[in-house]
Amino acid sequence: MLGLPDRELALPASPAPHGVLANLRRALALEFPQITADKSALAFGIPSLDAALGGGLATGALHEIAAAREAEIPAATGFALILAARNRGPVVWIAEDMALAENGAPYGAGLEDLGLAPERLIAVRAAKSRDVLWAMEEALAGAGGPGGPGGPGAVIGEIRTGIDFLATRRLSFAAGRGRALALLLRSAPANEPSAAATRFLVGAAPSRPPSGAIPMACGPGPPRFCVRLTRNRRGPLGAWMLEFDRVEQRCNAPADREPVAETALDRPRQALTLPPNSGVPGFGNHESVDIGNIRCRPRGRVAAEGGGVG
Repeated sequence: MLGLPDRELALPASPAPHGVLANLRRALALEFPQITADKSALAFGIPSLDAALGGGLATGALHEIAAAREAEIPAATGFALILAARNRGPVVWIAEDMALAENGAPYGAGLEDLGLAPERLIAVRAAKSRDVLWAMEEALAGAGGPGGPGGPGAVIGEIRTGIDFLATRRLSFAAGRGRALALLLRSAPANEPSAAATRFLVGAAPSRPPSGAIPMACGPGPPRFCVRLTRNRRGPLGAWMLEFDRVEQRCNAPADREPVAETALDRPRQALTLPPNSGVPGFGNHESVDIGNIRCRPRGRVAAEGGGVG
């Protein structure tokens, strides 16, 4: 029997380097859509903060905003609403019944003061924390991107209890499918693992009257926030004092800022929560604080430091 002529076995060609990278990007896009997708970022306009965030606050991602302590919830609320107002489209606010009873609901005049038209806000009440998380996931799964048909620009969920890693991972995936901001508002600092891209610790800082004005003659000046970045997947941590300009509708770094203690990286996260009367702006020092009429309870009292009557 005649045999076939001898020939070398054809080995599969090794993929080109760019092909390997393309395959890796596709695999990562399926597993981590919130990181690999080409999404825009909301820049604060403060170079050091934007640099730490890799250009700004990433859209299509989950971010945690925690109050430094119970009394700082209005400040954390204001900071979350300022961020939510920056993204086009409706803002979905989801909160537990207990949180609304204790802290009040968003107040229309205060929303306009922060650059968020009241008609953009969609308020949802939930009985328990798990219902808040479910409603957030459903809202983030809405069709379209920000400003599109049915697509929210931001989804804020306020919870008062702990949350496990799996729940934050589900929210992170849901946010990664679109361009909405997913903001988890917490009433106390969190220490458990989280899939969130960032975690902010927010407190109220003493405001200053406008330049040239008689101190306290016209009430407190622009609202100020003491913001600490305690978790960041895209860069370093840090602390900033931010002042919100109601006219320009943007955050600035005040020129007369008071010194803020740097984050103690060699200490456990519990050390970030400072006790009352610590002397650090935003953490137990509440004199001359104005964060606006942000929240009001059903009986009309504003749940905010330095606010008026709703």
